Amino acid sequence: MQVQRLDSLAHVEATAWNALAGDAYPFLRHEFLLALEQSGSVCAHTGWLPQHLLVTDADGLCAIMPLYLKHHSRGEYVFDQQWAHAYQQHGLAYYPKLLTAIPFTPCPGPRFAVRAGVDTQQTLRLLLTTLQQLADEHGCSSWHCLFPDTEQLNALQALPLPIREGVQFQWFNKGYGNFNDFLQTLSASKRKMIKRERRRVSEQGVHLQTVIGTDVSLEQWRVFFQFYALTYLKKASQPYLNLAFFQQLAQTMPEQLLMVIALKDDKPVAAALSFIGQDTLYGRYWGCYEDYDSLHFETCYYQGIDYCISHQLARFDSGAQGEHKIARGFEPVTTYSAHWIKDAQFALAIADFLRREQKAVQVYKIEASTYLPFKKCGTD
Repeated sequence: MQVQRLDSLAHVEATAWNALAGDAYPFLRHEFLLALEQSGSVCAHTGWLPQHLLVTDADGLCAIMPLYLKHHSRGEYVFDQQWAHAYQQHGLAYYPKLLTAIPFTPCPGPRFAVRAGVDTQQTLRLLLTTLQQLADEHGCSSWHCLFPDTEQLNALQALPLPIREGVQFQWFNKGYGNFNDFLQTLSASKRKMIKRERRRVSEQGVHLQTVIGTDVSLEQWRVFFQFYALTYLKKASQPYLNLAFFQQLAQTMPEQLLMVIALKDDKPVAAALSFIGQDTLYGRYWGCYEDYDSLHFETCYYQGIDYCISHQLARFDSGAQGEHKIARGFEPVTTYSAHWIKDAQFALAIADFLRREQKAVQVYKIEASTYLPFKKCGTD
């Protein structure tokens, strides 16, 4: 096996990359990652320098791993700034670091892909050796793999690498025939709350339109981007993504895009964009011109649940954070990240921190589960 490093996904054919990545998880697709690069959302200027790894053998491409050289920790959703501060206090540089992740996308999924019949563990060991060589070459403190799925988590643990845990909230389709079937599983108070929120949106004269990516117009994309950018501008920050990124996705992978548009007097007032996976809907971006009572819940959660039920998708991953999702039927799930730390002393210190943090995270997950709105046995 040989490992090749690429400074852009433009240097590998989409068909070759996607033959391994597939389309079940949309964010590993060549089209998604290339749009990030070609739009300028991911580049040296934004602090994401592509260093993608390709592994070849006698039969051709056998493994892929997206990789970035980072000089900050923004857009990652696994927060290691305290580690960087500790390095600084000890007169050491935490940045640059190496990162295997999907930029700005805290959605668990595959973080590398290996051709069928190729030994995954052997390939991963080869990739880790290459990563360690790259760390020496660039003066990197570490390598981090964020939000791997559970299958790849096992391979990372076997290297072995210390694992960090986190919690997100996701909705699961338990064979519901319609939205009302889902409501019937909830306690009476939460059922009434959701009905009231949905009714309140309608009472304000707002109605929702769901549009598959192939049918979204250029004007709708322009308006959606304004909403998306406003979400950041209201917090006095700049959006991670630009209009060119969304326009490129509209051309290259529209079949996996789903836009929900909120209209009042036939004019858009809010919108949300999701990605359609094989068995999962991924809610990603949202924005509005002005606030309407319960519109965020309707646009970002209830419309997504409706879509999952009607299209028999098993899961709705609506992104990071959001304890308010619990009352609306989103269950706490564990997320993971793996970390290789070059400095031996810091590696021990961080591993100890992760062991202690893990206990607190697991307690939090258990406590969060007690607030789920589902009926208890024998109650309404």
